Amino acid sequence: MEELISLNIYTFLMVFLRLGSALMIMPGFMSSYVNTQVRLSIAIALSIILMPLITPHLPTQPQNTLLFLQYILSEIVVGLFIGLIMQILFTALNLAGFMAGQAIGFGNAQIFDPATQNQSIVIETFLSIVALTVIFLTDLHHLMLSAVIESYTLLPVSTNLPFGDFANNLTSSFNQSFIIGFKISSPFIAFTIVFYSGIGLVSRLMPQLNIFFLSLPLQIYLGLGLLFITTPVMIIWFSKYFEDGLQEFLR
Repeated sequence: MEELISLNIYTFLMVFLRLGSALMIMPGFMSSYVNTQVRLSIAIALSIILMPLITPHLPTQPQNTLLFLQYILSEIVVGLFIGLIMQILFTALNLAGFMAGQAIGFGNAQIFDPATQNQSIVIETFLSIVALTVIFLTDLHHLMLSAVIESYTLLPVSTNLPFGDFANNLTSSFNQSFIIGFKISSPFIAFTIVFYSGIGLVSRLMPQLNIFFLSLPLQIYLGLGLLFITTPVMIIWFSKYFEDGLQEFLR
C-alpha cells in the first residue's frame, strides 16, 4: 500500500507540475477574473483525470534526490514553455486590436484588459474578450489541453530539454504572430492611409475649413463602421491561425 501511494503521488506530481505550469499562463486561464484558487482546482482535477493516460509515458520513480529535482524543474520549464507558446499565438490578435484602435482614433481610450492584465486600447480589449469567448465556445481549449498531453510524447520527462529548439520555436512563433497580426489589421491600415490622404487633400483644397474639427468624428464613425463589418472575419481568421498553430506544435 505504501508503494502504491508513493507511486501515485509521483505520477500525480509529474502530471501536475507540467499541466499546472501551462495553465498558469494559458490564454483564458491566466485572466484576472480566474483567480488562483480556481486555476489550482482545475489543474488538480485535470491531473487526476489524466494520470491513467500519461502514466505509460513516465519513467520509473528515481531514487536519486538530485535526479528527482531535475525532473521537477524540467516539468515546470516544459509547462511554462507550452503556455508561453499559446500566449504568443494569442498576441497576434492583441497587435491587430492595437492597430485597429490607433486607426479608429481610440489610441488614448484605454481600459484594463483582463486577458493580459494590463491597460490596453478599448478595441484591443474588446477583440481579446471576443476571441477568448470563441476559443471556449469552439472547444479550442481542448486542443490546448491536448498539446500538454501530447508533449509527454514529444518531450518525455527523463530526456534533456532541447533549449535550442525552444529558442527557435519561440522566435518563429513571435515572427508568425507579428505577421498574422498585421494581416488581420490590414483593413485598418488601408483605412488609415486612405483617410489621412483624403483629409490632407481636403485641407489643401479648402484651407478655410477647420479640418481637425471635422476629421476626428468622421474618423471615429467610419472606423467603428469598418470594425463592425470586419470583426467576424478577424475573429474567424484568428481562430484558424490559433488552431493551426496548436496543431503545428502537436506535430
